Amino acid sequence: MVKKAAISQSNYIPWKGYFDMINMVDVFVIYDEVQYTKNDWRNRNIIKTKQGLEWITIPVKQNNLNQRIDETEVFLPKWNVKHWKTIKSVYGKAPFFKKYSERFEELYLNIGFKNLSEINKKFIDEICNILDIKTPILNSRELSLKGDANERLIDACKKLEVETYVSGPSAKSYIKKSLFEQNNLTIEWIDYSGYQEYEQMSGSFEHGVSVLDLIFNKGDDANKFLKSFNQ
Repeated sequence: MVKKAAISQSNYIPWKGYFDMINMVDVFVIYDEVQYTKNDWRNRNIIKTKQGLEWITIPVKQNNLNQRIDETEVFLPKWNVKHWKTIKSVYGKAPFFKKYSERFEELYLNIGFKNLSEINKKFIDEICNILDIKTPILNSRELSLKGDANERLIDACKKLEVETYVSGPSAKSYIKKSLFEQNNLTIEWIDYSGYQEYEQMSGSFEHGVSVLDLIFNKGDDANKFLKSFNQ
């Protein structure tokens, strides 16, 4: 029996907390069968530059308000080239950039996909490999989920035969704990506070940036700054 599962929408080059969630569970489900939200984490994230924090965004088409994340596609064909140039410019002198530059350059320049979900999954898989995270990652479409927001999460847990559903704190606004308890499921909330700081290249320390910042600055020790590796 799988003991713990987490279900989350995909993000583009997510922050370290996203990968902590993946590493905390026995199976992780990417849930992109929901509405794409503009100006959110699905297609953008933050990097730390000498001038301060900067958004790095994949340009996507939004054809209608009901468009799902897994239906969302890239708008400009050479976004990947531009992003890689930006990352090289920002992190080129970081202590471990050279160690990982070839892997990320190949990933960016050969990404190929137009679909946002597929792009995000490719980056998530590569970063998990770098961080030595071995949790299996599924697509929610594989589970044929049914019901409303809470019922779909419960349906996923039942099909995965899990005992505990692990969630980020923002989900407290809509998760019905009593419904999970009725289905013999325990909810475990992630605490994103108390992360250890590490040496960044300039300015005051910032936790909420893409995990690329951690990888390029700490290299093989990057996962030591995820709380799940220190439990």
